[in-house]
Amino acid sequence: MKKTRIIGTLCVAAVWLALTLGAWLDPAEEISVSERRKLAQLPSVSVKTVLDGRFMKDFESYTLDQFPLRDAFRQLKALVHYDLFGQKDNNGIYLADGSAAKLEYPLNEDSISHAVKKFDAIYRKYLEGTGSSVAVTVVPDKGYYLAEANGYPAMDYEKLFALVREGTSWAQFVDITDLLSTESYYATDTHWRQEQIVNVAQRLCEALGTTVPKAENYTAEEVEQPFYGVYSGQAAIPMDADIMYLLRSPILDGCTVYNHETGKTTPIYDLEKLGGWDLYEVYLSGAAALLTIENPQGDPDRELIVFRDSFGSSIVPLLLDGYSTVTVVDIRYLSSELLGNFVDFHGQDVLFLYSTLVLNSSSTIK
Repeated sequence: MKKTRIIGTLCVAAVWLALTLGAWLDPAEEISVSERRKLAQLPSVSVKTVLDGRFMKDFESYTLDQFPLRDAFRQLKALVHYDLFGQKDNNGIYLADGSAAKLEYPLNEDSISHAVKKFDAIYRKYLEGTGSSVAVTVVPDKGYYLAEANGYPAMDYEKLFALVREGTSWAQFVDITDLLSTESYYATDTHWRQEQIVNVAQRLCEALGTTVPKAENYTAEEVEQPFYGVYSGQAAIPMDADIMYLLRSPILDGCTVYNHETGKTTPIYDLEKLGGWDLYEVYLSGAAALLTIENPQGDPDRELIVFRDSFGSSIVPLLLDGYSTVTVVDIRYLSSELLGNFVDFHGQDVLFLYSTLVLNSSSTIK
């Protein structure tokens, strides 16, 4: 018995020593690809930061983020939660019908009100009286199709849609929920699949009265890199990678995208992003406050302004056929109060396209 205790103690000590050496000798990682975030770095030491407690707080964050075999331990924890304890979610992520989704519950009416008031203020300040054709659509998250059907709590989506519709009575509300299903989204990610939303683009273009894209005009090009979306990292359990496709057409190949923040001009699909940590950024180069897309083959008398979140990145290319210029605005990064300094509003068609995920947590909308 004594020999067993000694062996056990030595094993624990060896593991502790190995983890300690790993923590101090391994170089600090800058990012967590699986979690899509930057990791805490070793904080600098000063008398001030020690006395006010910032050093210990930052050091604790550093040790948690840089713990050896961190991803392996995260995965072990998730498997224990799912398989041993029978929990139905981990870190708020659940698996259903072969897809990962995030619990989005309950409905935050104050958040919806905040977003709608921002949209209304934009309309009153910049669009009213310009003759613009304005449409509003709400992109449901995967929970709309997965949560309630699989026994998970679901927000009141119908009330959300009604609140948006009522708060934007000056616009045409375009319902797209019947065009989507679980298969319209990546299994490992938040976003919808571009090759699955041509029908959505068609309905939006019909509402705006512009050229309706034809599915047969696109060629689906498979991306070689496997796509592991944000939910695969947050769920921390092994998941098969998604396959990503880019829809190509002669019109899209001739378009250019100008990023007003970086001053760079890129194609519709920024292939350099395929070497990064989020392949979804291949669409319009990812998050950006203000983009201008030029389509040499579009109607020179038609322009479009799209207010969007990240779901807009993959559908905006499918709305281009009838427009010579498309301005893409993300008011999470550009204050709506300053729009007039960057955008010339003169009667363009306008589309507000936001997901339930952003609307139900809209504090980032400025």
